[in-house]
Amino acid sequence: MSLFKDPEEMSPAERWTIAFTVVFGAFMAVMDTSVVNVSMPHMMGGFGTDLSAITWVATSYSIAEIIMVTMSGWWSALMGRKNFYLASFALFTVGSILCGTATTFPQMIVYRIIQGIGGGALIPISQAILRETFPPAQQGMAMALYGMGVVLAPALGPICGGWLTDAWGWPWIFYINVPVCALGMLLTMRFVHDPPYLRRGIQAVDWLGIGLLTVCLTGMQVVLERGNDEQWFDSPMIVWWTGATLISLGALIFWELRCKDPVVNLRVLKDRNLVFGSVMGLVFGVSLFGTTFVLPQFTQKILGYPAFESGLVLAPRALVLMVMMPVAGWAFQRAGAKPLLLAGIGVIVYSYYLLMQLSTTAGFLDLIPPLVVMGIGMPFMFVPLSTVSLISVDRSLITDASSFYTLTRRVGGNIGYSLAAVLLDRGEAIHRAYLTDHVSEMSPATRDWLAGMVQALLAKGVGAAQAMNVALGLLEKNVMRQATMLAYNDISFVFGCLFFVLVPMVFFLPGRTAIRALMGRKTK
Repeated sequence: MSLFKDPEEMSPAERWTIAFTVVFGAFMAVMDTSVVNVSMPHMMGGFGTDLSAITWVATSYSIAEIIMVTMSGWWSALMGRKNFYLASFALFTVGSILCGTATTFPQMIVYRIIQGIGGGALIPISQAILRETFPPAQQGMAMALYGMGVVLAPALGPICGGWLTDAWGWPWIFYINVPVCALGMLLTMRFVHDPPYLRRGIQAVDWLGIGLLTVCLTGMQVVLERGNDEQWFDSPMIVWWTGATLISLGALIFWELRCKDPVVNLRVLKDRNLVFGSVMGLVFGVSLFGTTFVLPQFTQKILGYPAFESGLVLAPRALVLMVMMPVAGWAFQRAGAKPLLLAGIGVIVYSYYLLMQLSTTAGFLDLIPPLVVMGIGMPFMFVPLSTVSLISVDRSLITDASSFYTLTRRVGGNIGYSLAAVLLDRGEAIHRAYLTDHVSEMSPATRDWLAGMVQALLAKGVGAAQAMNVALGLLEKNVMRQATMLAYNDISFVFGCLFFVLVPMVFFLPGRTAIRALMGRKTK
């Protein structure tokens, strides 16, 4: 006998307890993609590695996580969704403990892979369970709650990571997961149950599909996360992984569409709403994760903030997101998806316009307005996208569809990291070349600046010969700093322009009447 209750039969207490339970898993899994970023300098010293090598601590987790995100529907059918969710929770907890105890770099990479395998499934399954827990009239609020987990987590990751690293040491960014995950597992065992309509059983293991998927997603992650450091296609490694990714992707699509029990159910892409919602979710991921990467970098390189304070810069956006998510859920039930999406796009574009106005003299108070505006706009995109993308998918395929939607947002995040890194490197070079054309001995402004700096150095007791060399070095540093600032402004411009691409897609999504009809059909 199934213990699963229809959403209409649940009491509000039961419904919100389940929601609170599954958001635990999604929040912890997403936060661990960003929490290590501010701790990497400390890990470099502990493991005796350089910056290029230590980034594999993040890359290895992302590769394992994104593979399991994609396979969540298949594993749920094989093991039962609740069993798989609990197993993933347990493996994530064990991986967290092992990461905190790692004493060598190879150990850390292996343990992060274990943690990523456990964390990957927590995200899409959480969304699927939430969709089944709330009745149609509360679907917008359900996705708002889900958004508070997966959208807040990347913003809070650098803050928590910076504080724990400074106060207790980097192992505690992993140990802190243990009590939270233990509570989540206990609540899951007590309150979460599988619905009877879920796809059950696998007749044969799709070993070829698993192999092709692993090569494809591993290659994509390596290319996106390592490409900039390896100078892209100047590196044989990047060329090789790009070729392997494209070949395995083509073979995976060909094979999975013909396989009876595919490890990736591509047939869910027949649903138009899922396709459009996923494409828009990809761009949303570029923005969310791209700015999560760029802003702490900007505050450290340009403004000279330490690790914790650079993470704290994202706090205004996180706080506004937390407040506005329920508002967006309430508004979705009354206005539908299209008005909210158009409003969200407009507000986010305006926030990037404000970020473009920053300069090297910016302070913390100058960062608050654009981040507050961005925090207002993001929920009005996330809630309708998360709701509409899965609204017309058959209930038995909801975990497969949620996995695909989550995958596109995670891929968008990786593209955001790579795009930001490329634009920063290229922008610094271009703007430096432009600025140096206007900084020469023939320029009166340059001569006046050097003369003033030399006089200031002489007044401090620096020798005449040395004073000129120091002044020239300071001039070069100032030019480079301005070039970097202009590159960050370019990143804001490009990210803002990406959202204009989404405007035509909004009109292909269902309107308010169609959404209500689809929600009514789901309950029958």
